[in-house]
Amino acid sequence: MTWNFNSPERLWLLLGLALLLAAYIGGQLRRRQHFLRFSSLTLIDKVAPKRPGVARHVVAAAFLVGLGIGVLALAEPITTVRVPKQRATIMLAIDTSLSMKAVDVTPTRIAAAKVSAKRFVDRIPKSLNIGLVSFDTGARVDVSPTTDRAVVKHAIDRLKLHQGTAIGDAVDRSVEAIAEVPKGQDGKPIPAVIVLLSDGSTTVGKPTEEAIPEAKKANVSVWTIAFGTTSGSIDVTLPDTGETVRVQVPVDAEALAALSQGTGGQSYTAESAQEVSDVYQQLGSSIGYDTETRDVTIRYLAVALAALALAGLASTIVAQRLP
Repeated sequence: MTWNFNSPERLWLLLGLALLLAAYIGGQLRRRQHFLRFSSLTLIDKVAPKRPGVARHVVAAAFLVGLGIGVLALAEPITTVRVPKQRATIMLAIDTSLSMKAVDVTPTRIAAAKVSAKRFVDRIPKSLNIGLVSFDTGARVDVSPTTDRAVVKHAIDRLKLHQGTAIGDAVDRSVEAIAEVPKGQDGKPIPAVIVLLSDGSTTVGKPTEEAIPEAKKANVSVWTIAFGTTSGSIDVTLPDTGETVRVQVPVDAEALAALSQGTGGQSYTAESAQEVSDVYQQLGSSIGYDTETRDVTIRYLAVALAALALAGLASTIVAQRLP
């Protein structure tokens, strides 16, 4: 949340308060010097009336605070706040290729991705539709856009790994699922984005770059998460010999970044379970909410009046008069 003012030039009036404060401090110093002219402190106690001491400073402080906050109110303060979107569609596209069983991310890439994706589903405002696409040798819509979070999370839990990585097809299937969502009351399509998590580049199906024009045509941006490290590897059993060999499966962040850039989305990288969770949290804040500017002058006025009322009350108690 940020604070700004519609009329910041009025804040110069705070200089007047600084002058009042300086005058008050100067007055207190002169009063003290005047009293010290008496030859005996005992005599002061006898001839000078009881003074309110520290209490009078409380009155002055409350009065100055009230005036200061009043000046801030005069500058018309505004604040920017996040508000949940009323309608939007988010398609989660999760890589289910065999490389996702790599253990460079604890406990595995796919296990960490599932946990973080389910947390993301819970963070998204309840009014938004969420769908799920999984992709490996092909891409499929596991859950059409829905507000039923339990259905989406159950489908995430059931994801299985297979050969191949069809990122381009995953974007196409996601765009098709989004197109099935009913339009808004104004007849326009509901805003939609794709959040795609993968650890590699396309190996089967439509090339990634060929999916960009269709996403742009549908006004759907793709936000990508490159998940994994450059040192990831998996053990693969060769079908011909039965021999088990270790295959390197480094993450391909550049290909995913190009997909995001081409569709107007943003790209992220994550090399651990915590990092992917953090990315999903950032995405939830960016995608699931809008920002609005609100006038908060009334709040400042309320605090200013409360401070001035306190100053008046304290003055009647301490000095039996209003300040």
